[in-house]
Amino acid sequence: MKKVSIEDLKAYNPPKHFEMRALKVHEKEAGPEPKYWMGMSHFLPGGGAEYGVVPMELVYFVLDGEITVKTKDETFKLKKWESIHIMPGESREVINETNLPATMLVIM
Repeated sequence: MKKVSIEDLKAYNPPKHFEMRALKVHEKEAGPEPKYWMGMSHFLPGGGAEYGVVPMELVYFVLDGEITVKTKDETFKLKKWESIHIMPGESREVINETNLPATMLVIM
């Protein structure tokens, strides 16, 4: 068992992301049999992630604000307490289209 506090989180810069701050919450190395990784992303207005293929299974869970997730064919507006599941190989773009910051958990 491992407890993690907000003070313990380390910032990192995911590729193709902009106007945002990402923090590692739980890393694969945290346990003897790593099965997932979790981060917390804070997006400024206009911040996001460029359109691209997702290399592994993802869940985005919005903690505060609103995040727009766009695919080739669909647009999803995720509000507080809403989530989306993305399979490996799917393409997506993430953008905060509002004038307020947004925060979401990213689980891979």
